Amino acid sequence: MQLSAAPYEERLTAPRTWWLISFLVGVSMALILLPFGTLPMLGGLAGGTAVAAVAASSYGSVRIRVVGDSLIAGEAKIPLAALGEMEVLDPEETRAWRTYKADPRAFLLLRAYIPTALRVVVTDPQDPTPYLYLSTREPERLAEALRTAKQA
Repeated sequence: MQLSAAPYEERLTAPRTWWLISFLVGVSMALILLPFGTLPMLGGLAGGTAVAAVAASSYGSVRIRVVGDSLIAGEAKIPLAALGEMEVLDPEETRAWRTYKADPRAFLLLRAYIPTALRVVVTDPQDPTPYLYLSTREPERLAEALRTAKQA
């Protein structure tokens, strides 16, 4: 029996500075509630920090996976047979493809704090999506995993 391990899996986690910002949101809530006493202030600190941390964590919990014959990017599940040419984007090209080169019909898994990306052409004639733009910290590794999975 062979285990079905994913040849590629990446979680697009939020940057460390966002956790500091989450704490500062809690401090802000504590300062707002300070006139009402110590207990509301501590509640504001804990509650504000927790809510901001949950928001940062949920935004940073998006995953990109190549599993079996599918690419799973966030909520999208795309069969590998529908994918064509891949282009590894350096930071300059990444910026260009998420601004002036972008097509509004494209599927964007965009995280602005990740400087590199992979652009994959969609070859399915039934799908109006021209390409996938996937923010990834390891675009070469993702492209290689997609090539390997398509050949298998």
